[in-house]
Amino acid sequence: MIKAYQASSQARVNAALDSLFSAPSAELARLYEAMRYSVMNGGKRVRPLLAYAACEALGGQPEQANGAACAVELIHAYSLVHDDLPAMDDDDLRRGQPTTHKAFDEACAILAGDGLQSLAFSALLDPRLSDLDADTRLTMVTTLAQAAGPAGMVGGQAIDLGAVGRKLDQKALEYMHRHKTGALIEASVKLGALASGHAQNDELRALQTYAQAIGLAFQVQDDILDVESDTATLGKRQGADIARDKPTYPALLGLDAAKAYALELRDQALHALRPFDACAEPLRDLARYIVERRS
Repeated sequence: MIKAYQASSQARVNAALDSLFSAPSAELARLYEAMRYSVMNGGKRVRPLLAYAACEALGGQPEQANGAACAVELIHAYSLVHDDLPAMDDDDLRRGQPTTHKAFDEACAILAGDGLQSLAFSALLDPRLSDLDADTRLTMVTTLAQAAGPAGMVGGQAIDLGAVGRKLDQKALEYMHRHKTGALIEASVKLGALASGHAQNDELRALQTYAQAIGLAFQVQDDILDVESDTATLGKRQGADIARDKPTYPALLGLDAAKAYALELRDQALHALRPFDACAEPLRDLARYIVERRS
């Protein structure tokens, strides 16, 4: 079932994203080409899927979350472009293709990432993507800014860069990943819920618990795949975290214990969804998918 839901949601968000990359002048063609390349070159679209699924869980129609879905994918794509740069992770491969700074150049990649970040906030406010009231849009912009900024994803990346070659305990490792990976996943769920127009405080708290669990599970599974998978399957260099001497869950806990922890987090996420009816089934399927995926 998740494959059909994933395919339909990917098609929906890809169509919405594709509408955002028309260069307004010939002088900007290369920049927009780099932006498009960074976003439309594949990807699982997990964050847009979560936005759509959260919207549907609260009785909304998926199209109501188009702006949210585009926004979180644009932020995610910008973060990958910048993370791949020589000054950070220095990666040559992303989604099975050359990274943006390899396909274009470093300066163009930096500007493309900057452009994608700004475009994300425009997407939340774009009436062509979602018809939402001003108060809801303001809450959504604030939510995304906090998740993407120094108190969220950017802060997590800063901690990650500072942790190379260090041994972190589990509390410190989780603090890093709740920022670097988890913050945007939490925002994806919350933005989708807000887009439904039906979000109540109790439901938002339950969805936050769900999102915190799957956000951490996503990173644990990523660390496991860095050990067990291969470059062709991952679409990026396998073993990169080990080569850089980054702290990971398998290194800290052992591979079997890391796998058990991913399943424990999945179960926490599913438990958080107990108050929701069958409309939340896509969220449940996504929790299972996150720890079963092989790339």
